[in-house]
Amino acid sequence: MAKITGGEVLKRCLVQENVRYVFGVCGAQFLPFLDAIYKDERIEFIGTRHEAAAAHAADAWTRVTGKPGVSIGTVGPGAANLVAGVYPPSADSIPVIAITAQNQTWRSYPDHGSTQGLDQISLFKGVTKWNAVVSHWERIPELVHQAFRIATSGRPGPVHLDFPSDVMFQAEDENEVKIVPPKSYRPIERPVGDISLIDQAAKMLAGAKLPLIHAGGGLIRSQASEELIQLAEYLQAPVTTSVQGKGAIPEDHSLCLISSCFGTGGLVVQADADVVLLVGGRLADLEFWGQPPLWGDPAQQKLIQIDISGDMIGLNRSVDIGIVGDAKSTLRALLEALKKYTPKKEERESLQSYKQVEKDWLEGFKEMCESDSVPIHPARLVKEAREFFPRDAIAVSDGGNTSVWCVRLNRIYEPNTFLSCSSGDAGHLGAGIPYAIAAKLAAPSKQVYCVTGDGSFGLNIQELETASRLQLPIVFIVHSDSAWGMIKAGQTASFEKRYIGVDLGDIRYDEIARGMNCYGERVVKPSEIKPALQRAVDSKLPAVLDVIIDKEVLPSPDLEACVAQWLEGCGG
Repeated sequence: MAKITGGEVLKRCLVQENVRYVFGVCGAQFLPFLDAIYKDERIEFIGTRHEAAAAHAADAWTRVTGKPGVSIGTVGPGAANLVAGVYPPSADSIPVIAITAQNQTWRSYPDHGSTQGLDQISLFKGVTKWNAVVSHWERIPELVHQAFRIATSGRPGPVHLDFPSDVMFQAEDENEVKIVPPKSYRPIERPVGDISLIDQAAKMLAGAKLPLIHAGGGLIRSQASEELIQLAEYLQAPVTTSVQGKGAIPEDHSLCLISSCFGTGGLVVQADADVVLLVGGRLADLEFWGQPPLWGDPAQQKLIQIDISGDMIGLNRSVDIGIVGDAKSTLRALLEALKKYTPKKEERESLQSYKQVEKDWLEGFKEMCESDSVPIHPARLVKEAREFFPRDAIAVSDGGNTSVWCVRLNRIYEPNTFLSCSSGDAGHLGAGIPYAIAAKLAAPSKQVYCVTGDGSFGLNIQELETASRLQLPIVFIVHSDSAWGMIKAGQTASFEKRYIGVDLGDIRYDEIARGMNCYGERVVKPSEIKPALQRAVDSKLPAVLDVIIDKEVLPSPDLEACVAQWLEGCGG
């Protein structure tokens, strides 16, 4: 009779889910699990230098592949560190699995003075859809299955399992373990929305004078970009996206209009459209809650919303038709229904006027993007990077002002090729390096580059060692202005330059990179950017370009208007 540990059972459950990597920091309570991974070539442990980075990496893995990522943190401090990386997927509806080790069952819940004792169940409740203590060896498969079912069903999100060490070490008869394939315990097929509501939506869109499709991150996670483009082209409807929805449609597509971060062509059409089809999004604060004047008056502008979760329907703006269903299958059904009510539409004359507004807006950045000034203008740096890397490269952005420049000027052409740390609903800084690491593991044939502020870069700079150890050729482009630039700009504009807490030292990030066996180079002139990018790629190492940018430059004057609108919504 062969006996297997709880760690082996856990590993078998994850292998059944086709989990390729587990990210984390090793701990004594996890030793049976780590040993089980060591003996199985189907799954690999990626050791990071901090648990938050492990959770960020699991998050990015999910965003790129669509498959739940897994991270671990050991009891007490390890679990507490993990929470910071679980919060962003909670805010952005990303299905990840966080696993923590716990002291023995007889010492926990309630703890009675154990070293590193911590109520990890309570700690994770605020950032997860569901969590549980795996209190018995026999329940491991059941609760792992439950975790994946809840993480991936309805509105996706993180889940958390807490493993007491005695359950992890316990060894029992392997014949007592029943691990079934995913199709046996969770939905695999995509749910289609209500057919009668889809039919009503088709009629409304067919009769619209100016329909608009607005895509959120849920559309990308549903892998519905093809359906979105087919529907838009049939209707000749302009398309805008949230920041998380960037890449749902190529940003140079004739029907795509930029709206995020005050892309004015997109904002004008969002206000003018008589019917809006919102797919996989909730019109959060970066979209100004779907309210006038940046959107149409709800009394005149009709809203159709498609979302996988009923609790997202009408969250920030009342809807005329709310359809609960998966974006991919529901859009496919909507297109078929639409064909009953209208032939394919001709190109709308009004579209070119919106395109011209967008062109004029982008023209306002031309001088910045071509600037030869020293220090380097941040717009020039973003422009040079976008021109250098191929269309299908995965772009990671991290930072305050840096992310604004990236969202505006770093065009995205394919789904799952844009990871924004600070532009999601969490607004979380510092995930750039672990995001890039996981992206490269998820898509090894694609180039990965990370554009980051120096403040954000420093939050997880230790993960350069992880990238080096894994031999991952990623290019990190640091906008180095020796400050928390966005906050300093606020102190400049509103607090008479009373700077506190915003200035950083002039750090040689290139030298730190070389100390971690990466390629490093400092760039001070615009003409040096592309040659330096080429040298970074040619090194075949993780590479850091420490680029000195003009610290006096703000993303643009209309950022003030953006901040003012946001503060008004916050009651500021």
